[in-house]
Amino acid sequence: MHTIINVGRSFGSGGGFVGQAIAKKLDIPFYDNELISQACEENGYSKDLFAGGEKKRSIFSASSFFTSGRISSLDGSYVNDDILFKAQSEVIRAIAEKGDAVIIGRCADYILRDLPCLNVFICGPEEYRIKRLMENEGLTADEAEKLMRRKDRTRETYYNYYTFGAWGQAANYDLCMDSSVLGIEGTADFIIDFGRRAGKIGR
Repeated sequence: MHTIINVGRSFGSGGGFVGQAIAKKLDIPFYDNELISQACEENGYSKDLFAGGEKKRSIFSASSFFTSGRISSLDGSYVNDDILFKAQSEVIRAIAEKGDAVIIGRCADYILRDLPCLNVFICGPEEYRIKRLMENEGLTADEAEKLMRRKDRTRETYYNYYTFGAWGQAANYDLCMDSSVLGIEGTADFIIDFGRRAGKIGR
């Protein structure tokens, strides 16, 4: 059984760093948005698809994703968003089929819902996340808060649209953790211990 750990995270919680720590401790591959996009390019998809990232969806039908994959729009941007999601989905499934992996975001928990993955969500109090953003990004408190709320809103919109679920809702994950309690390394250790106890980490 492959060890597949999918990590969702609120912005500023350090979820990406937790994922990196888990991958390092288990000595397994780590995939974030940049590496997944790179893998898509290596599989023949144009790099232009990845320019927009997790853009807000609001005016087009979800049914198009499951039919032709084409959406009518004035500038074609929504077409690219749907193609991007399908490209990333194909690559994420290929990653999971190939071997062990820690995958950050990109609706991986939904894409791999038929596989025995460990799905976790990393969160944290707003004041903790704002402080981390101020320190790591050199932002003022006001700038950090605005960025945090905008990124969370974007991630929530992206996740909810493509999964028909609820981003960050505890019932959707095996484990939700507040990274401010144990810190990055401690959170990673706790997730690994939990995964082993749950039978979803095979080493």
